[in-house]
Amino acid sequence: MSALLKQLKQRRLRLGLKQKDMLLRVGMSRQQYNRLETKGNPRLDTLELIAKGLNSELMLIPQEKLNAVREILENDKGFVAGQPAVKIQEINTFADDPWKGLLEDDEQ
Repeated sequence: MSALLKQLKQRRLRLGLKQKDMLLRVGMSRQQYNRLETKGNPRLDTLELIAKGLNSELMLIPQEKLNAVREILENDKGFVAGQPAVKIQEINTFADDPWKGLLEDDEQ
């Protein structure tokens, strides 16, 4: 199974959803969703629809920024890695500006 398909499944499970729940969220039957999650090769528009149904966002992350993004996403303490004790809630949310502070050309 590809890394992306594993992420879709993990996200669905974290939200406490069953495959059959995807019918109401994205209009896809359990069988269709199961096929996609296990061995699918979804089109981009299908991935965007599923991401929306999983309260998520698709994005391309530059390879050199991947570790920084993973660290932020995996941080359980509610703080942004590499910043002095600034709670995530005190800055723009990741959904508002996913690149804030990650790219060199950010204006300060």
